[in-house]
Amino acid sequence: MIKAAGAEQGLSSAEAARRLAADGPNGLPGGGARTWRHIVWETMREPMFGLLLVAACLYLVLGDLQESLSLALMVLVVLGLTLYQEGKTERAIQALRDLSSPRARVIRDGRQQLIAGLELVCGDIMLLAEGDRVAADAELLSGGELQVDESLLTGESVPVRKQPGAGVAAAVPGGEDSAALYAGTLVVQGQGLARVTATGGRSQMGQIGAALQTVQAEESPLRRQTNRLVRRLAWVGLSLSLLLVLVQGVLNGDWLQALLAGIALAIAMLPEEFTVVLTVLPALGAWRLSREQVLTRRIAAIETLGATSVLCVDKTGTLTVNRMRVAHLYANGRDLALDEVQGAELAENFHALVEFAILASQSDPVDPMEQAFHRLGQQFLAQTEHLHRDWTLAQEYGLTPELRAMARVWKAVEGEAHVVAAKGASEAIVDLCHLDAVRQKAIAAAADAMAACGLRVLAVARARFAGPPWPAQEHDFDFEFVGLLGLADPLREEIPQAMHECHAAGIRVVMITGDYPVTAQAIARRAGLPADVVLGGDELAQLNDAELQQRLRTVSICARIAPSQKLRIVQALQADGAVVAMTGDGVNDAPALKAAHVGVAMGGRGTDVAREAAAIVLLDDNFASIVRAVRLGRRIFDNLRKSMSYILAVHVPIAGMALLPLLLGWPIVLYPMHIALLELAIDPACSMVFENEPADSDVMQRPPRDPAAPLFAGRTLLLALLQGLGVLVVVMGAQLWGAQHLDEAQARALAFTTLVLGNLALIFSNRAGPSGLLASLKVPNRTLWWVCGLTLGLLALALYLPPLTQVLHMAPLPVGLWALALAGAAVGLCWFEVLKWVSRRI
Repeated sequence: MIKAAGAEQGLSSAEAARRLAADGPNGLPGGGARTWRHIVWETMREPMFGLLLVAACLYLVLGDLQESLSLALMVLVVLGLTLYQEGKTERAIQALRDLSSPRARVIRDGRQQLIAGLELVCGDIMLLAEGDRVAADAELLSGGELQVDESLLTGESVPVRKQPGAGVAAAVPGGEDSAALYAGTLVVQGQGLARVTATGGRSQMGQIGAALQTVQAEESPLRRQTNRLVRRLAWVGLSLSLLLVLVQGVLNGDWLQALLAGIALAIAMLPEEFTVVLTVLPALGAWRLSREQVLTRRIAAIETLGATSVLCVDKTGTLTVNRMRVAHLYANGRDLALDEVQGAELAENFHALVEFAILASQSDPVDPMEQAFHRLGQQFLAQTEHLHRDWTLAQEYGLTPELRAMARVWKAVEGEAHVVAAKGASEAIVDLCHLDAVRQKAIAAAADAMAACGLRVLAVARARFAGPPWPAQEHDFDFEFVGLLGLADPLREEIPQAMHECHAAGIRVVMITGDYPVTAQAIARRAGLPADVVLGGDELAQLNDAELQQRLRTVSICARIAPSQKLRIVQALQADGAVVAMTGDGVNDAPALKAAHVGVAMGGRGTDVAREAAAIVLLDDNFASIVRAVRLGRRIFDNLRKSMSYILAVHVPIAGMALLPLLLGWPIVLYPMHIALLELAIDPACSMVFENEPADSDVMQRPPRDPAAPLFAGRTLLLALLQGLGVLVVVMGAQLWGAQHLDEAQARALAFTTLVLGNLALIFSNRAGPSGLLASLKVPNRTLWWVCGLTLGLLALALYLPPLTQVLHMAPLPVGLWALALAGAAVGLCWFEVLKWVSRRI
């Protein structure tokens, strides 16, 4: 039996560490992190870098070695900045990969431990249960009715039975009654212990070159939408650049200078930062979520989090702490509150109830309820004949959708008859016992009384059977009703506040539980959920899809729900237009998790199947963590919008100053070098300043956004364009004034300084939330001040360092002209605030 095999001590931690160092991690080929070489190669293929390199080569052809080298140096600096950003993003994604790698329960140092699958080594003893993904090739040592889905290796969807002691030497995937287990396969029934025989590339899966990706960087609707916008702007920029080259070449006859002007315009109009923020902000946001005990397995799910309008959550372990204790007993018509029991004495009347509750449970349980039964037995029955560690398990009957009860058949040390113990929902056990109406009514009243106190109620029955052969179903045993147990599972302290936040954010919470309706209502009232209307599993089964959709509009509690019914609930809510986040932990929850807009699996008590089907994993199984995830998801979405508005706005004056002076017959204001210098401020601003921006004060006081609404269109797009036009007007004004009162170098310096300060004004304006610009200055964001300091430092070098001033064709500015540039930026800032004020009132 599992219990006996559990006596295996397993490896010591020191020996496991030695083997891990010798054999390497239990990882499969592929799916590794990008190296700096990959990042450099991908970055160099970006159009902006290609244009900058072409410009550097053109300066070399023109004989301007200093300008060519300066531009090449600027390319290297921008490349270094990109490497930093991409490296930070890659480290965040790699951290997510490490967190989301398969977990394995092993015996080390004589005790159970939960470790990352990557840390498994040959010789480890794995504990396997239904729903687990086998993390390495292994030999089954002991097990109870273990069946494994090996379709990943064989293509055959029919599970195969595993038999301990059958050997692994000649075993092949898909074979019946072998002891061989293979990495990546799925335990669909039973439990067992297995010794690891091969890891990583030496496993069966590793030998055929399979690679599993756990963090998926799939293209989201937001990325597709933004890529379309970038392509359109790129075509417009390319067309205008070609037109500018032709016009300047024909009018002036200097085709090389015309080509440089066209390249400058193309760089100015190409908003390549969009792709940067769409990678950096979600990836770092997912990393931040992991620090909130929420693992993002599919980064595309982050943009959906903020749009969630309905949260479907389990009760046990999600709203409650999942630390069960038996609080109340009912047997032979008598009630007993265990808080009133003095010392270690339990009335003989209740001994059989505790005894058979333990016999109906696993010998080494993981389920918190079964653990509570064992603790109760140790407390009150340790010195009695009611604990049977020497009995042998002969047969098991699991829970089914048709019968919410399980039974275990034991062979006693003495006597020929077998003892059968069953536990489950009170109505299921009553059905098994075939009780008369009077007793059914008395038991139902006792169960209702316990449930009204918020207790989870389970019933226990017993029988004797000669067997084998064993009957096909529990109904064929002659069961006798033993009693009821009421289990207390306290509500998590933070749940009422989390529920209040959901209500304020326009998010409806629906509690789905297999528990007794009265128990569910008691917990719901404590949590702050409407508890008057309950939809039961039996009633749900009678409703068609349209009727279910109508009922769910007014229901916050679904009780006595079978796992298979969760999918119908999710689909009905979705059909009614809701954006649904769904929690689950079992194998049967996987279809509902997959169907939901955001599937949320339990990381602690959830099965590997549930985790793989979900987009989000709660590492602490806590409902409050989901609410924190929604808050952070909304923050990420807001910061994406702010960042993209800033990017589009800042490119308007840059593109305008690259094009308009030439069309008006003025001297060139912006060369490729100037635009490359501006990128040193724009890149970190859009990807680091806005990523570090805290959530707006009203982020959880507004309704969920429409997921079909584009991130960046309509009013948002128009506002960004008008902001950019405001800066362009100010910079053009500074250039016009400078052309009349200053020489060409100083006029360019004044226009460039005004443009840089206008860029900073755009950062401050776009980061300001609903509380306004002045209030946003009090919101801490250290990265903002670092970027501002770096920008002003680079501007000072460009204006006052002679070699750089010469390359940029600028001259030092006196204090008076600085004041003029600052005044222009202030005018732009006022313009931004006027635009936002008008936008809020339209």
